[in-house]
Amino acid sequence: MDIKTLKTVAPNLPADIAVLMRGPTGVGKSFLGKAVAEAKGMPFIDVRGSTMSEGDVGGYPDIEGMKENGIMTFCMPSWFIRACKEPVVLMLDELNRSLPGVQQSFFQLILDRELGNDSDGTPYRLHPETRIIAAVNHGAEYDVNDMDPALLRRFWVCDLTPTTDDWLTWAMDENLDTVLVDFIRQHPEHLRVDPTEVEPGTVCPNPASWHRVNNALVHMGMAPVEVAGKSRPDGFYAVAMGLIGTEAAIAFSDFVEGYELVLSAEDILNDFAANKGTLKDLGNDRLNAIIEKVKNHCVDNTWTQAQAKNAAAFAKSLPGEMMVSLWNAISSTQVMPNIQKMHKLIGQEIVKAVQASRNL
Repeated sequence: MDIKTLKTVAPNLPADIAVLMRGPTGVGKSFLGKAVAEAKGMPFIDVRGSTMSEGDVGGYPDIEGMKENGIMTFCMPSWFIRACKEPVVLMLDELNRSLPGVQQSFFQLILDRELGNDSDGTPYRLHPETRIIAAVNHGAEYDVNDMDPALLRRFWVCDLTPTTDDWLTWAMDENLDTVLVDFIRQHPEHLRVDPTEVEPGTVCPNPASWHRVNNALVHMGMAPVEVAGKSRPDGFYAVAMGLIGTEAAIAFSDFVEGYELVLSAEDILNDFAANKGTLKDLGNDRLNAIIEKVKNHCVDNTWTQAQAKNAAAFAKSLPGEMMVSLWNAISSTQVMPNIQKMHKLIGQEIVKAVQASRNL
């Protein structure tokens, strides 16, 4: 299942149906849990089962209370009490890497939505609108416990197969460095490498590690967009290698060092005539990058008639298939004022390009 489908379904399920996300490490399961919380306007609580003991979930005996009334009750963890008092999105992460006792407490929480008990023996129950999202690292590279099929049927199960487009969309929304994003757009094979296909212990790239590369380089004053096309700063390659491995680090460092900063969306929309000559020297990968920039500009702006005419002139300068790609990108934004302007200007050319493609 792709990420777009999960974001469509998970926030709209009944609150008492727990979600189980399965996928390899680094594909963004925790970020998706946060996205569900944001969609519902709820606090997000991340509980990592692999770091817990049984008492950290099911609670510890209240010794002082037992001395006073002779009744055993449990001091429950703060995250659970909060999930009982108010609606939250509760993320039970690394469920199948947890100790058996922790798993059993999690399963009781998922199945019965309750844990522990008060002095009358009544269990503490989750708030009716609290949502549970469980996540497991799934794949041949993990030494984990298999889940009982009888338990699986209690979840809405989502086997995540995120695409490069999913990651690119997320990266743009999170304002990751544009040169780093352009690298993944042009070299999607480096987004994630299956750890089972390399020597054990090899550092491999995954979607989460690219996020860390971005944050580390920006923090160290070596943001790719700032050093692109220049000599590689000391430490740039070392930072990348330690987070994404040797092969991806070499490719990424070479890409940044040889990068030519191409035209922006504003260059196209505000002064296409002055920049038309530059486009002739660009390969398809650079043109596709500009198409993506124009699309992103369309999402957040209502174009003037002059800007729409420049966008149309840019479209007409492209080969037929790429002109259709630009039109599809603009249409996907659902920004109707821009779409209507562009339809009047290039609608007939798009039809001709599509018909020519079908004839071929």
